[in-house]
Amino acid sequence: MMQAMGEREKDQQMARKGRTAGVVIAATMLIWLAAQWLGGQMGWPVRFVFLFDLAAIAALIWALVVTYQIWRLRQDNQR
Repeated sequence: MMQAMGEREKDQQMARKGRTAGVVIAATMLIWLAAQWLGGQMGWPVRFVFLFDLAAIAALIWALVVTYQIWRLRQDNQR
């Protein structure tokens, strides 16, 4: 029974991480698209708009790392 509780907690933790990664990916893309559009409309310098590109890349790399961690946890649980 205790082991089942531990497995349930791990599953909930993985699900929470998955939802967080999904929200980060979706929000990153929406914010990035809005920043690109707004930068074009307002005539922002390319250097400034490039900062949004770097921030988006950083957020997507973070989401990729979290997704990899989830995958590894699932692989370890199957053994």
